[in-house]
Amino acid sequence: MEFSEVLAGASMAAERLQKLLSAAGVCSRRRAEELLRDRRVQINGRVAALGDRADPLCDRICVDGRDIAVPPPPLVLLLNKPPGVLCSCRDPQGRPTVLDLLPPALRQGQGLHPVGRLDRDSRGALLLSNAGALTLRLTHPRYGHRKTYRVWVSGRPSPAALARWRDGVPLDGRPSQPVQIQLLQQQPDRCLLQLQLREGRNRQIRRTAELLGHPVLDLQRRAIGDLQLGDLPEGRWRQLQPQEWMPWMAL
Repeated sequence: MEFSEVLAGASMAAERLQKLLSAAGVCSRRRAEELLRDRRVQINGRVAALGDRADPLCDRICVDGRDIAVPPPPLVLLLNKPPGVLCSCRDPQGRPTVLDLLPPALRQGQGLHPVGRLDRDSRGALLLSNAGALTLRLTHPRYGHRKTYRVWVSGRPSPAALARWRDGVPLDGRPSQPVQIQLLQQQPDRCLLQLQLREGRNRQIRRTAELLGHPVLDLQRRAIGDLQLGDLPEGRWRQLQPQEWMPWMAL
């Protein structure tokens, strides 16, 4: 997807001026009502009144003749992260980050950041967003969003080992939540598992597999909640439509 297409799809609906002034950090909504009554707010050169609406991407909004700083519209991208790329906005050592996979116009000025993490050696579904509220909803433990992984592990775990994993293997002296596990494929020296987790502790899958004696050979995140990675090529991204991510905000 080209950046121009992202901008074309990023139009915001017109909203009340009180809300826009508050979102821009100009003042509180109550103070915005006072500014409107005092005829100190303008839309496209005309004096605004209480009840007026505007689209900050299309309309020029001023207070006392000065343009307000408009925050970028909410933007959410689904990225298929390749292995070897850091889930970070920048790296002091100059290693590639997920933002390096985006065009320059998206890397700068949009406020995009990774939502959650995939370790450097892992790959698959990763969200990038500039919406802080969405990041909180998807990363705070109390929401417990389901994430689905396809994992190749070394060897062939016994039924007892898989049962331990399903029950939740303690890490760092703390219990882990139960894990849904499905055996998808077996080979003489490795097997493919599908895992569903509702927590995201640091390198949780890799550390658990190591403790059980079956180190991870490849780890791919296939889904975040109901959002599937699908056939999105590795290293590519697509913009999510509001109907794809807004349900997370209602949970």
